[in-house]
Amino acid sequence: MTINEIIKKAIERLKREGRQLTPDHYAEAFCEEAKRAGIIIEDCKHVDRYLHTLDADVQNEIRQYRIRTTQELVRFLISKLNRMKPSQCAQLLNAHMALNKRILQAVEVLHNKEAAELAVKTARMAESAATSEQLEHLRQAWINFLTLYDDTFLQRLAPLGRIDTADLKKSVEGFVVPKGGGGAVPELGGVAALMVASLVPSIAPSVNDAIALLSDTIRNDPQMLTAQSVQEEIKQAIALRIALDKESLKDMILALDTVLDKLSLQLIDLIERSDVSSVEIQGIKKELEAFDMEQQSDFKRAHSKLYTIAVNLEERTEVLRSDLREHSDRVHALSARVSELEAELASAQEASHEDYLTKLNNRRALENYLKVKEGEFARYGRNFSVVIFDIDRFKAVNDRFGHGAGDAVLAAFAGVLRELCRDVDVIGRYGGEEFMALLSDTDLNGAVTFANKLREQVAKKKFIYKGEHIPVTVSGGAAERRMYPSVKQLIHAADQSLYAAKNNGRNRVEPS
Repeated sequence: MTINEIIKKAIERLKREGRQLTPDHYAEAFCEEAKRAGIIIEDCKHVDRYLHTLDADVQNEIRQYRIRTTQELVRFLISKLNRMKPSQCAQLLNAHMALNKRILQAVEVLHNKEAAELAVKTARMAESAATSEQLEHLRQAWINFLTLYDDTFLQRLAPLGRIDTADLKKSVEGFVVPKGGGGAVPELGGVAALMVASLVPSIAPSVNDAIALLSDTIRNDPQMLTAQSVQEEIKQAIALRIALDKESLKDMILALDTVLDKLSLQLIDLIERSDVSSVEIQGIKKELEAFDMEQQSDFKRAHSKLYTIAVNLEERTEVLRSDLREHSDRVHALSARVSELEAELASAQEASHEDYLTKLNNRRALENYLKVKEGEFARYGRNFSVVIFDIDRFKAVNDRFGHGAGDAVLAAFAGVLRELCRDVDVIGRYGGEEFMALLSDTDLNGAVTFANKLREQVAKKKFIYKGEHIPVTVSGGAAERRMYPSVKQLIHAADQSLYAAKNNGRNRVEPS
């Protein structure tokens, strides 16, 4: 790089930074650009020229302040000389040290463990002639404390009284009410009642002895809730209550599952062997009659319902068997007709050029149009481009919202595609959630522009299904015909570009 180029870059730097073109500013910018270009200019070594004549401590201090120009060096030395008034500086420093010591002592008693520990550490470091690096680390620790401090834990006490985050003493005094002749104790009667009610199992038939004893203790003396030992017992009692409910529910479900398994298996078997269905139903009824009835009242009702079902099945088995025999031939005939209709429908769909869901061209039609486009390209040199689109994470839409939502998204996307394409373009559903656009007289840049416009429209559009918003994005791969020797390679290139768009984060268009 020449000197003239450095001068030009220095002037551009001043304009970019909005500084006036003064001799000092120009000299500073010139030296910076020369340094970036790796060119050593003797006139730029203003500070280094005087640095070796100063004391080593002063040299280190100058390097820490990153002083680069002679003007900055002069200002630094003047400031240092002004600070060298021994009496005034010493008095001011001692006053600051005393003030900081008292502030740190006050922080130690403010009932915040993290702040107190940080205050003790700061006081010790101040008394041990800490280095500037240590003081900087300590300053950053205080900044972190102020940034991360969170007093939202106080809101947990809101049910006990008004919270005043600016005056914790006032908040604590608000939690207590006078009782008796003197002193103040928390009013915990209501909390005790809620705690006792919460310890009662919701499913298990009875209360455990340990839970009952703890409930009596809390009910008789609510102030016991403030004892650490009682709080630990409450935690254990809650865990025990949950375990009792789980065990009772497990027994009930196991017993009910046994009955249902036997009933379902035997019902299937008796329908398949309708000649002996009455005998099988009678066997199920006897098993239900012999089943253990010493269960919860809810389970007894379920057992009663199952028994009623077995009785009704016994009465209606003969009617069912007769109806099945009567309609068997009709069912076979209908089944054969359905098979014929399915075959006809498949043949009609194969011959049709329209996709039944999106009302766009289907794959067969797209392949026919590709042959026409290829013929125009071979005969007249008319170029065209292909874009293959794929709806991103379409399986997740089906899994979360259902296949009905997936069909709605496909139809809506087809509508957006139909709105944006030209009359001379051909669009269709290529398969599944993939769509293809054949863009006549369009090069690769035009294809990418069209695809990005469609992608942006889809991302902005609100897809609503049964009142719920479904986020939808689309990826695309584009390829231009004249860049490939055959249509097959053209389609392969567009497909590979689509694959790249998927791998690079989706909701994007990749050219081939």
